[in-house]
Amino acid sequence: MSSLNIDSDQFSINPQYRFQWEEAQECHVLLFPEGLVKLSGSAAEIMQRCQQPTTLAALVDELQQTFPGVEGLENDVREFLNDAQEQDWIVSI
Repeated sequence: MSSLNIDSDQFSINPQYRFQWEEAQECHVLLFPEGLVKLSGSAAEIMQRCQQPTTLAALVDELQQTFPGVEGLENDVREFLNDAQEQDWIVSI
């Protein structure tokens, strides 16, 4: 997969992962062949929106509409996406 520039590239969930609600874990998870990653509520809100190709700007706009008045949203989303990229959860489209 190609390198991802969070600020300018379109990205989505890595096709090796599947985002879903896991009843047994009582949370959203990313499933992959070797196991699963339990996601916090805020991480799930972000990853849910990464199921289709998106950009940082579009993602932040959508989250700001859903959660108006949240301070520092863009920085928090950028930080999470950088971590998600390091973990290979998201890839450039």
